[in-house]
Amino acid sequence: MATATYIPTRPGRLTVEFEDISMLRDIKKAISMVRGVTKVSVPRTKRLSSYERSLRDLDEGRVYEYDSLDDLIKEIEG
Repeated sequence: MATATYIPTRPGRLTVEFEDISMLRDIKKAISMVRGVTKVSVPRTKRLSSYERSLRDLDEGRVYEYDSLDDLIKEIEG
């Protein structure tokens, strides 16, 4: 799903949001070919610290519990 938003407080700017990040290069190329477009930029997202990533893992349930270290090693070895 892609959406385009015109921001009236910033004339001449357009925000495009899309779900499939693999399309980024193609979308940038297509927008830059439009007559009058002078710049196409992608804002960078803030990199999370390892602590912030750990908190996100907790919130999203990506935490596993094992009864012993041996059980963990068996799981890792497959």
